[in-house]
Amino acid sequence: MMMVSDDCLVECKIDDDSEEEQINTPPPPPEFASKASTPAPEPPAPPVASAPPTPTPTPTPTPTPTRPANRDPYGINQHLKVEVSDVLAEPAPLRSINQVWLHSVAGFETTRIWTYRCLSLLLAVPLAFLCGVFLAVLACLHVWFVVPCLQLSNTFLPCVRSLCMCTVNAFISPFCASLALCCSQIDISQSNKDWHQMRDKETV
Repeated sequence: MMMVSDDCLVECKIDDDSEEEQINTPPPPPEFASKASTPAPEPPAPPVASAPPTPTPTPTPTPTPTRPANRDPYGINQHLKVEVSDVLAEPAPLRSINQVWLHSVAGFETTRIWTYRCLSLLLAVPLAFLCGVFLAVLACLHVWFVVPCLQLSNTFLPCVRSLCMCTVNAFISPFCASLALCCSQIDISQSNKDWHQMRDKETV
């Protein structure tokens, strides 16, 4: 048996915990690359039992009336847009003095606007109140009278129709058919002699 001296031995370090050799693969194209994984959210901490906070009363805001920019959004009074040119117009041969025309236009506009404002100041609120009452009465009648009557009539009219049809088929139709047969045998003829007698009576 041959003995090997210690000088010929080479020290080799062996790591038992070394992982398997990994294969270097190229990265995927950017269109196929997946987005970075987002970290999982931490679980919420369990609520700590504590006394419920006393609710503080919040003041309710009072509604403030807003001034709408357009008071006729649906254009139901387009026919009332009357201007000076719709009422007053001077043809070319007939021209008044410029100051007269300007003062007439100003008087027309001022009178129209301020008369409407004064009348609306006196009548707008009462008439609006009456319109509201009238519409409320119409809505109440429509909800509680008109629609229920229509629905009930749509429910009971088929029954009434079938009853009327049975009555007509059982009594009225046979009577009318028999009367028509009786009248179909009547024949009325008029001779020339009768026609001459009637003409003589008319002339006398």
